[in-house]
Amino acid sequence: MLLSDSYKNSHSKQYPKGTEYVYSYLESRGGKFDEIVFFGLQYFIKEYLEGVVITQEKINNARKIINAHMGPGHFNEKGWAHILDEHGGVLPVVIRAVPEGTVVGTSNVLMTVQNTDPNCWWLTNFLETLLLQVWYPITVATTSRECKKLIKNSLRLTGDFKNQAELDASLDFKLVDFGCRGVSSMESAALGGAAHALSFKSSDTMPAIQLLQEYYNCTEMPIYSIPASEHSTITSWGKDSELTAFENMLDTYPTGPVACVSDSFDISEATDILWPALKEKILARDGVLIIRPDSGDIKMTLQVVLSNLWKHFGGHLSPEGYKILDPHIRVIQGDGMNYESLKETLSYIQTIGFSTENVAFGMGGALLQKVDRDTQKFAFKCSAICIDGEWQGVYKAPTELDENGDKHASFKRSKQGFLSLVPSDNGFTTISNPTDIEVPSNALRTAFADGVAVRRRDSYEFKDVKQRAQVV
Repeated sequence: MLLSDSYKNSHSKQYPKGTEYVYSYLESRGGKFDEIVFFGLQYFIKEYLEGVVITQEKINNARKIINAHMGPGHFNEKGWAHILDEHGGVLPVVIRAVPEGTVVGTSNVLMTVQNTDPNCWWLTNFLETLLLQVWYPITVATTSRECKKLIKNSLRLTGDFKNQAELDASLDFKLVDFGCRGVSSMESAALGGAAHALSFKSSDTMPAIQLLQEYYNCTEMPIYSIPASEHSTITSWGKDSELTAFENMLDTYPTGPVACVSDSFDISEATDILWPALKEKILARDGVLIIRPDSGDIKMTLQVVLSNLWKHFGGHLSPEGYKILDPHIRVIQGDGMNYESLKETLSYIQTIGFSTENVAFGMGGALLQKVDRDTQKFAFKCSAICIDGEWQGVYKAPTELDENGDKHASFKRSKQGFLSLVPSDNGFTTISNPTDIEVPSNALRTAFADGVAVRRRDSYEFKDVKQRAQVV
C-alpha cells in the first residue's frame, strides 16, 4: 500500500463510473539500443506481490501515514479492506509477460496487467510504480549484452581460437561487473549484478549470487571472481617497496589467475621495469597475472602497457596478424569504461596491432548506476478498460510543440486494446485486438495470478533465462 507514488492513492475516484477492469501494459518505447533483454520480473513478484500482502495492521499503518501525508479522505481504505475481506489479503490481479531472458525489439509489449475482481479496477495501475521498476534489471541486462556484442566481434577479428567454444569461453570473462560499490543500495547491486550474469560469468558483485539462487533456482555458481589487489594493499608497502608488493602477490598466489593494480605510482615504470624484473617468476606460474591500470587516458595508457609487456614478455601473432601476449600475462582496463568508451577502446587496441585477447574490461557505475528509466524509454500505460460490462480501447496520442512552436506527434503515443506479442521475421511484433481473444502464438505467459507466482520452469530458471539472452 505504501510502495507506490503518492498520487496513486487518489486515482480510485477518478475512473469513469461503472469501471470494472483496467488492462495496462509495459513497453520500451525506444532508447539507446534497438532491443532489450526482459529480466527481473520474477524477483519483484516473489519479493513484493506473492501471497498475503494486505493485513489489517498494514491497512491501519497506511491509513495513518497517508492521512498525514495527503490529508484525510484520500486513502482507499474501502478498496484495500475489500482485498483483505474477500481475497484474504492476496492481490486479485493477473500479470502476463514474455519469458525472462527473451530478447525483444523496442516498441513491443513486454508485460500486461489486469485486475481480476471488478471491485478492484483501481489496483492495476496502482501497481505501476512497483512493476515499472523492472526497467532497471532490463536496462542493465541489455547494456551488458550490447557490450558482449562489441567484444565478441572484436575477438572474432583479432583472436586466435581453435573453435567457437574456445572463443565463447574467453568471452565469458571479458567484462567484469565492478559496480557493487557504485549503486544506491544492495538491492540494486543484486538485481543489476544478476542482470549482468546473463551475459558474463565474471563479477565482483556478490549480492547477485544470492538473488539468482533464491529467485531463479540457480543451482550452479553463476559468476566468478579471483584474488586481486587494491591500492591500499600495494601502497601500504611504500613507494620504494612496490616491487616487493608485486612479488608478494606472485608468492601469495602461486597458481591460478591473480590481478594486481599497477598504477599506484607510475604505470609505465611498473610495466617496463618492475614487472619485467619478475619475469622468470611470472612465466613459471601455473596461472595468469592480470595487470590493472586505473588512471590516465585509456588509449594512451593501454598503448604503453601493451607495448611494454610485448617488449618484455613477447607472444605470438593471431591469424590476422594481431599481437597476443604470452598467456601468463594479461591486462584489465576498468577505469572509465562505459559502452561508448568500450567501443572506442576495442577499436583502438586493434589499430595499434593488438588482439582483444590481451585485455579484459571492468565496468562499475556505467553498468549498474549510470542508467535510468529513459535509457530505454520505459512506460506502463492503460490500453483497455471495461465499463459496465463493455470493453473499449484506451490510448494517449500527445501532440507536442517543438522549439519553433510547430506541432508534431509524440513518441509517447501509447498502444490500445488487448496486446499480444507474436513471432515475426525480425523477432517479435505486437498485435492489438479489441477483445481478449486467445492468440495461439502469443509469447506472453501468465507470471502471476491472484496472489500466486506461476512459475513455469523454462520461463524463470536461470539456465533457461540465460540461454535465451545469449548473443549468437
